[in-house]
Amino acid sequence: MDNLGISLVTIVIIVANVIMSFKGFEDRGFFERFKFNVGSIKRGEQIRMLSSGFLHADLTHLLFNMFTLYFFADAVVMKLGSFNFIVIYFASLIFGNLLSLYFHKDESWYSAIGASGAVTGILYAAILLRPDMNLYMYFIPIPIPGYVFGIGYLLYSIYGMKKRIGNIGHDAHFGGAVGGYVVTLIMMPSLFTTNLGYVGLLAIPIIILFVLYKTGKLK
Repeated sequence: MDNLGISLVTIVIIVANVIMSFKGFEDRGFFERFKFNVGSIKRGEQIRMLSSGFLHADLTHLLFNMFTLYFFADAVVMKLGSFNFIVIYFASLIFGNLLSLYFHKDESWYSAIGASGAVTGILYAAILLRPDMNLYMYFIPIPIPGYVFGIGYLLYSIYGMKKRIGNIGHDAHFGGAVGGYVVTLIMMPSLFTTNLGYVGLLAIPIIILFVLYKTGKLK
C-alpha cells in the first residue's frame, strides 16, 4: 500500500522494540527473564505477557515486524488518533498472548517472543478501516485487496495452529488480529454501517476457529 508517512507514536513503538530486542540479543538472562513462558506466567510473572512483545529472536524477526508495523500503523493513527492506536496495539499484544496462554496452558515449557500479535492487530485494524487498500508483495505481480489478505492470513494462522507449522506463534497472530478487529469496532461502531460487508467477511476466520475449537477439530 502507499505509505502515509510515519507518526511520532509509531516511531516510539519501533524504538522501544529495537532497544528491548537488542538488549535481549546481548543479555541472555534479560531475554529469559522477560520472554513469554507459560510456567512462569502461571507462577505470577504476568509482566511477561507484555514484555515478551518487545523481544525478538533475531534481527530478521525484528525487521520483519517493524517494517510491517511501519506500513500499516499510520493508516490507524490517521483514522483513530495516536491514543487509540496505542490502545489497539497493546490490546492486540495482550489478547494474542492470552490466546497463546489458553491454548498452551498445559505446556509449562512453552515459550514465545515477538511483536507479531500486536502488529497483526494493527494490520487487521488498518484493513478494517481501509478495506479498499491494495497490498503489493514482491513475489505476486498484482495488487491484493486488503480484506483478501486479512482473511487469507487468518485462515493460514488457523492451519498453522492445527498443524503446528514452523516455530511460529500462530495463535498469538490470530489472537492479535481478533484483538485489533474487536477493539477497532468498539472504537468506531459506524463501520457496521459503512463497511458492514467487509466487517462480516473479516469475521469469517474468527467464526471458523470458534467452530473448530467447539467441535474438537483444532488439534
